[in-house]
Amino acid sequence: MNTKILRISLIAALAGFLFGFDTVVISGAEKKLQILWNTTEAFHGTVVIGMALFGTVIGALLGGIPTNKIGRKNTLIWIGILYSISAIGSALCNDPVSFGIFRFVGGLGVGASTVAAPAYISEIAPAKDRGRLVGLYQFMLVFGIMVAFMSNFALSGIGENDWRWMVGVEAIPAILYTLFVVTVPKSPRWLMTKNRTEEAKKILFTINPNISNEELKAELAYGEEKGTASESIFMKKYRFPLTLAFLIAFFNQFSGINAFLYYAPRIFEAAGLGESTALLSSIGIGITNLIFTFLGIFLIDRLGRKQLMYFGSFGYIISLSLVAAAFILNWEGMAVPIFLFLFIASHAIGQGAVIWVFISEIFPNHLRGSGQAFGSSVHWVLAWIIPSSIPSLFAWIGPGPVFGFFAFMMVLQLLFVMFLMPETKGISLEALSKKLSKQGTPSN
Repeated sequence: MNTKILRISLIAALAGFLFGFDTVVISGAEKKLQILWNTTEAFHGTVVIGMALFGTVIGALLGGIPTNKIGRKNTLIWIGILYSISAIGSALCNDPVSFGIFRFVGGLGVGASTVAAPAYISEIAPAKDRGRLVGLYQFMLVFGIMVAFMSNFALSGIGENDWRWMVGVEAIPAILYTLFVVTVPKSPRWLMTKNRTEEAKKILFTINPNISNEELKAELAYGEEKGTASESIFMKKYRFPLTLAFLIAFFNQFSGINAFLYYAPRIFEAAGLGESTALLSSIGIGITNLIFTFLGIFLIDRLGRKQLMYFGSFGYIISLSLVAAAFILNWEGMAVPIFLFLFIASHAIGQGAVIWVFISEIFPNHLRGSGQAFGSSVHWVLAWIIPSSIPSLFAWIGPGPVFGFFAFMMVLQLLFVMFLMPETKGISLEALSKKLSKQGTPSN
C-alpha cells in the first residue's frame, strides 16, 4: 500500500476517532448529570442527550455544502475546530441548557465528519485499497469509542465534578487533529470538479508517483465532463444509488447500535450489574468493537462489502433475539453482556465496516458530497430519534420488546443485502457511478 496515501488517510480518519469519542463519552456522565440537574426523563433525553444528536443531524444535512464549496480538506479543519469548542465549553457548563448547546456544536462536527472524511479518503485511495482506507475512518471511530469508555472508567469517582473531566478531555485530541489535518493535500477529484486540472494532476503525482497514464486519465475523466454542475442526486438517473444510501443508513440505525452505545452502562445496570461493573463491561464492548472492526477492514477488500453485510445481518438477528429473550425471561448474570458482545461484533464486521465505505463509493465525483450528506442525514436523523426515545421506551415497555423490534428490523436488512445491494469492491469510483446511474438496478 502507498505509504503517503496511508498517512494522509490516517490523518483524515482521525475525524472518526473524535466522532466515536464524542458520541460515547456522554454515556459515563449522563446519569450523573440527570441527578445533578434533577431533570425529567423527557428533558434529559431531549436536551442533555438529544442536542448533540440534533447537531449531528444538522451537520450531516448541511455538511455537503462546505464539502463541495470549500473542499474536503477545509471542511475537515473546521470540523476539528467545532470539536475543540464543544469539549471545552461542555466541561465548563453549570446548567443543562448551556451543556446542550455546546454538545450541539460537537454534534455539528460529528455530522459533517461523516460527510467530508469518507468522501476525502475515497477520492485519494486506489480502487484496490479503497475499502481498507475508507474503513480506517470506522476503525478510528470505534477506537475513539473504546478510549471514551476507558476514559470514563478511569475518571469516574475522582470527585463530584468528574463529569467535567470526562467530557473536557476530548479537547486534547481535537486540537491535535486540527493541527494534523492542515498538512494534508486537497482532494484531486474535488479539484477537478472545480476545473483546477493542473493542481489536481500535481497532487495525484505527489501522493502516488507510480500512477499510470491510464489510471490518471480515468481518475480525471469525470472532472472533464460538461453540464454536471446543474445535476442533483435527486435526478431520476441517480435514483438507485440514492435508494442504496437511504437503506444502508436506515438499517444501520434500526439495528439499535447508537441506542446501545449511548446507554450501555444503563442497559447493563438494567440487566442486574452494579454501576462499576456496568462501566467495566462497557470497556469490554469497546475492545470487542475494535477487534472486529479491524477484522472487517482486513476482509472488506478481500471478501467484499456484500459478504460482510451477510455476516453482520445473521449475527444481528441471533444476538438481538437473545438479548430480547434475556430481558423478557429475566435471565440473570452475564447473559446480557455476552449477547451484547456478540451484537457489537456483528455490527463491527458488517454495517460498521461497510456503511461509510459503501456510501462514499456509489455517487459520482461531482455529487459525492451531496450523496454522502444524504446518507449521513438519514443515518443521523434516526440516530437522533431512536436514542432520544430509549429512556422513555425502557420505562414504558421495557428493554426486551425494544431489542426484539431491532431483531425484526435486521431480518429486513438481510433481505436488502440479498436482493438489492450491489458489490463495489475493486471497481473505480468512475466506473461505479456510471454503472449504478446507467443501469439503475443491482449488479452482483
